[in-house]
Amino acid sequence: MTQAEVEVRRSTRRRRTVTAYRDGDKVIVLIPARMSRSEEEHWVAEMLARLQRSETKRRSPARESDEALLLRCANLSARYLGGKAHPASVRWVPPMRTRWASCTPSDRTIRISERLRDVPPWVLDYVLVHELTHLLVPGHGPSFWELVHNYPRTERAVGYLEGLSAAAGWGIEVED
Repeated sequence: MTQAEVEVRRSTRRRRTVTAYRDGDKVIVLIPARMSRSEEEHWVAEMLARLQRSETKRRSPARESDEALLLRCANLSARYLGGKAHPASVRWVPPMRTRWASCTPSDRTIRISERLRDVPPWVLDYVLVHELTHLLVPGHGPSFWELVHNYPRTERAVGYLEGLSAAAGWGIEVED
C-alpha cells in the first residue's frame, strides 16, 4: 500500500472497536474518543497493516501478467466451460474506450482493458468467462448467455461493471 493519507476520527459513542476503511485515496480510522495518543498510533499502524493484508488478499494474481491471465483462463475454462475454450493468447491492453475486453475468435486472442486491473477478482473472472465463451459461440445469443451463466456471479459482475462505468462516466455497456 502506498503511503496513504490517514484521517483519525474519534467518537464518544465508540467504546472498544477500531475500524478502518478506504475513502478514495484516504484511509479513515475510527477509534474510541478515550484512547491515548500512543494507543491511537498503535491502532492506526495496526489497521493500516490489516487493510493492506485484506487488499492484497483480494487482488487476483491474474492482474500481474499476461501469462497469469492465460493461466486463469485455463482454470475458468475447465471449471465453467468444460475445458473447451482454449485461447492462443490473453493480454492486458491500454484502456478501451467502449468495452471492457474483446475477443477475436479467428485467431483465438483475448484482450482485457487495463481498467479491470483493480476490480474484484470475481468481476475479472466474469469478463474472462465472457470472452472465453466467444471462442465457443460468436455473438450474444441465447446459447452464448447460457454458457456465460455457468459462472455463478454473472449478474452481480454485470451490475458491478455497469455501476463502475456510470460512476466514472466511461459509457461502457455490457452487451446483451
